[in-house]
Amino acid sequence: MTIVKKASLAVIQMEGLSKYFGDHRAVNNVSLEVKRGEIYGFVGLNGAGKTTTIKLLLSLLKPTTGSIYMMGSKVESGNYKLWNKVGYLEEATYYPGLTVFENLDIARRMQMISDRQSIDCVVEKLGLDAYKNKKAQNLSLGNKQRLGLAKAMIHNPEILILDEPINGLDPASVAEIREMLLDLSKNFGVTIFISSHLLEELTKLVDRIGIMHHGQLVKDIKMAQLEQSLQKRLLLDGRDKSAMSCILKEQGYDFEETMDRRLKLMDDDAILQPDRVAELLVSANQPPTHLSIVTEDLEGYFLRTIRSVIREGQS
Repeated sequence: MTIVKKASLAVIQMEGLSKYFGDHRAVNNVSLEVKRGEIYGFVGLNGAGKTTTIKLLLSLLKPTTGSIYMMGSKVESGNYKLWNKVGYLEEATYYPGLTVFENLDIARRMQMISDRQSIDCVVEKLGLDAYKNKKAQNLSLGNKQRLGLAKAMIHNPEILILDEPINGLDPASVAEIREMLLDLSKNFGVTIFISSHLLEELTKLVDRIGIMHHGQLVKDIKMAQLEQSLQKRLLLDGRDKSAMSCILKEQGYDFEETMDRRLKLMDDDAILQPDRVAELLVSANQPPTHLSIVTEDLEGYFLRTIRSVIREGQS
């Protein structure tokens, strides 16, 4: 039976979601919400529980505890009508000897869509019109992925669940897919739940990001907040780093040497006023040959978050 969650405006909602395989907790008490038109990035190390969570989301697995709602309906095996609103892509599949149009016509019939114009609509939306009569095996990687997305979207879903949709694509194809997903989100109100290992690419795409580790959601953060949480550092190089180190130490700066033998300062004073550091070194006759402010990337933040969780678990 379908249960409507009127109290929540979330398009996707997980409440205390857990999945155990014997003693192994693949997913452990995960709760999160995704709003309409939002792009939610889902990341974690291999074995973190991402794929299991997605299978629970798609009702391919039954939760041990907790519940999932999409579009106000409870996700459960008997709720067939819900899947009229959901599209899913794990890996682009197609009949290689058939054209784009023929592949999409098969998808249309499998979705029991009577209107053949649905093919033209999704072809136009995904920019496949020029390739409509081209055999799938002759498409570029980017367009093969577009075809996979077109099949997932032939029924005009309100939610797209994408598991590693840009793996193996060249940079140009990745950019094409990114622009298309942004268009679907911003201009068509499609809610997108995307899992990917390409962390830097996610920063250009998602509104929020969730980090999984050992089955738990250890971080759920908006990109705007994440950008404020990224660590900054001042990098210095010079002809005599030993002399530079002595000068910085005398002035109370904390620093360490990087693997490429530069000096890294994390002090807020140094980061906010790098000109003062430069003046200090110049006046001591040790002018820096390199000075730059470097901001941590998403991969660095992700690894720092995971290390912090591991340390807490060991304490």
